[in-house]
Amino acid sequence: MFYIVFNFAMAVIMLLFGIWFYRSKGQASKFLSGYNMKSAEERKKYDENAMCKAYGKRMMFMSIPFIAGMIIDIWHIGIGCLIAWVIWFVMFILLLMDRHKREG
Repeated sequence: MFYIVFNFAMAVIMLLFGIWFYRSKGQASKFLSGYNMKSAEERKKYDENAMCKAYGKRMMFMSIPFIAGMIIDIWHIGIGCLIAWVIWFVMFILLLMDRHKREG
């Protein structure tokens, strides 16, 4: 039961943060690591609204493994949580690679 509740909580957290970023109209950009360290001149080069929408969509998409993990945990306790975290970690690494490619 713990794994089901944990996966549900992680899915809700990722979904709510994603919605918040998506609807922030660029205001959530100050919470993006690295971006908030750039100078005001460098920040003017970016469309903060579009950037927050893109990150928001990605965060909402990153809640899906936890929803699937919750469903798997109904039949196989703990396996769904493990699978969800592995998939989430791969998605996170892909996000970092994509970000590095865009900025580099």
